Amino acid sequence: MNRFGQNLKGIRQSVGLSQFQLAKLLSTTQQRISEWEQGQIEPSLRYLIKLTKVLDVSFEELTDGVLQEN
Repeated sequence: MNRFGQNLKGIRQSVGLSQFQLAKLLSTTQQRISEWEQGQIEPSLRYLIKLTKVLDVSFEELTDGVLQEN
């Protein structure tokens, strides 16, 4: 799991949402949430913005440590 995926999963769980619930709020699929959390794909900018709003977190919180992976 990559850093973004860890951040997303941790924040999602801390607000009490399942992958399915988050997917519904974002108008996407549970599979897509799983792929993001597992680092298989990265969300588009559109979804990053939606994630910050739905999860009520800053972009910085969501992406904390991502640049340190390289």
